[in-house]
Amino acid sequence: MSDDREPRDEELVDEIPEEELVPEDDTIIGVAFRWSLAVIVVVALGVTAVVWWMGRPEPDGPEVSIQTAAPTAVDRAQAPAVPFTEIAEEAGIRFVHYNGAYGDKLLPETMGGGAAFFDYDLDGDSDLLLVNGASWPHAAPPATTPVMALYRNDGTGTFEDVTRAVGLDVPFYGQGVAAGDVDGDGRTDLFFTAVGPNRLFLNRPDGFVEATAEAGVAGEEDAWSTAAVFFDYDSDGDLDLFVGNYVQWSKEIDFEVDYRLTGVGRAYGPPQNYEGTWPVLYRNEGDGSFTDVSAEAGVRIDNPATGLPTGKALGATAVDVDRDGLLDLFVANDTVRNFFFHNNGDGTFEEAGEFYGLSYDREGNATGAMGTDSGWYRNDDNLGIAIGNFANEMTSIYVTQDDPTLFVDEAISEGVGAPSRLSLTFGLCLFDADLDGRLDLLQVNGHLEEEIGKVDPSQSYRQPAQLFWNAGLGAEVGFLPVAPEDLGDLARPIIGRAAAYADIDGDGDLDLVLTQAGGPALLLRNDQELGHHWLRVRLVGEPPNRRAVGALVELEAGGSVQRRQVMPSRSYLSQMEVELTFGLGKLESVDSLVVTWPDGVSQTVAVDGVDRLLVVERDVP
Repeated sequence: MSDDREPRDEELVDEIPEEELVPEDDTIIGVAFRWSLAVIVVVALGVTAVVWWMGRPEPDGPEVSIQTAAPTAVDRAQAPAVPFTEIAEEAGIRFVHYNGAYGDKLLPETMGGGAAFFDYDLDGDSDLLLVNGASWPHAAPPATTPVMALYRNDGTGTFEDVTRAVGLDVPFYGQGVAAGDVDGDGRTDLFFTAVGPNRLFLNRPDGFVEATAEAGVAGEEDAWSTAAVFFDYDSDGDLDLFVGNYVQWSKEIDFEVDYRLTGVGRAYGPPQNYEGTWPVLYRNEGDGSFTDVSAEAGVRIDNPATGLPTGKALGATAVDVDRDGLLDLFVANDTVRNFFFHNNGDGTFEEAGEFYGLSYDREGNATGAMGTDSGWYRNDDNLGIAIGNFANEMTSIYVTQDDPTLFVDEAISEGVGAPSRLSLTFGLCLFDADLDGRLDLLQVNGHLEEEIGKVDPSQSYRQPAQLFWNAGLGAEVGFLPVAPEDLGDLARPIIGRAAAYADIDGDGDLDLVLTQAGGPALLLRNDQELGHHWLRVRLVGEPPNRRAVGALVELEAGGSVQRRQVMPSRSYLSQMEVELTFGLGKLESVDSLVVTWPDGVSQTVAVDGVDRLLVVERDVP
């Protein structure tokens, strides 16, 4: 049997002829060894000399006394109790969302409806509107036709249903709502996104009148619109309208996708297998009509690989990121990259999400992004943009790095990453829940699939909301979860969707409304008892933007500066009140208050006291 293996080194040595192993080889090896030893000794002596020189004693000099103190123990920040009490029934809110579900598991049924706090009757308090769904044309209708609900606030947090009286008992499959004065008459109008044509209702002294056709804002018949934002993108004084669209959807497409879960069967699926869409930007012409300027403004974004529309928008908000006096636009897209439209100031936008660091998460992945909000939550010049994401994805908190063009997702270091990972988050708000002068973070959670626990034991259909308290300690401690037992009814597991805030009862702190998919709305009264002071600010601007949407207010007190921008479109499908709330903690005075109006004019306002509503009118020279 032959041996074909390679010979080892020692075998090769054995094969060298003896005459080739001459005595000179030993001599050469010995010389080399002696030289190596000499070099080692020299190097060792050199190292010893250097060590002695570095450690030599210093010459005697004057005696110096150094005062030292024991290290101060760092107090562990602890989130305070901020209990909320569910008062919907006693306050007169009896709204139940209808999603039209009948067993076929159609994707829009999972999305819920939006909410808006706004003063429709000009009596100075926040009224409440809740968006409803509808029955599908091919399904049996319910006994009572579902419509939206408008509740008038009497100023004490008690509400009356005035939907029919004001002409808003109109059936359609609604999604979100944007509230803004589109015609400059001082009354807040309503725009609704929908599965199908969108709707615009103008607020008149005797009720609401539909003006969708005249305004030209219905959109495509087969579109599915979600987020909507009223903002003045071209700085001409009136409010323009941005509308985010979700995916290309129909019942037929839904059944072609035919998403299924093992052990469950047909289920509500993610949007990956649906084609994307373009958002729409409407320019307000000032005469009651709007013009679609999406293409020339640069908000139609295509996938470069396919040439098809990219966007799958669920959340959007406008904010002046670089403080140049122009409102930019951030759009949270579901499972595709987020958009950041930087306002060029010439009627166009540049989509710069990747350049700014806002498109993807820390690992470079697109997330299941839904609700979004922005704010200067650190009370410095760095802006934060927060996004609620899908289950098993952390909430995102993008923060500028002393550079308005550079955002980094700091969810983990801010203390929100790990506690938010399991939750499926829709509504998300930055607001000062405990009035200590720092913006806290609320996220509202709930899954899509009722039987998700069968395939993922870590998940549940109903999920509690989470409130992250802003500890205000910078890098040491960012946000801390408020313990469920300290949240009251806010910790109740729900099928959470939209979230909006307002001071419904005039006591200075911010109350909440949460909506559910196919369930009752929750009205949650803020019952914190920390004794903190506050100041609320209502701006009265020049027509046609009397609500001063886009204005920036900066309040300085106790060496800290708080910034708030008037931008009601936040969270998920929802609108906040236009009043701005500044918590003051134990401070009893304000050092300064500066308003920068939408046209860039700054106005310093005297503040004579706290724990009150301050109405600021534009000081026209």
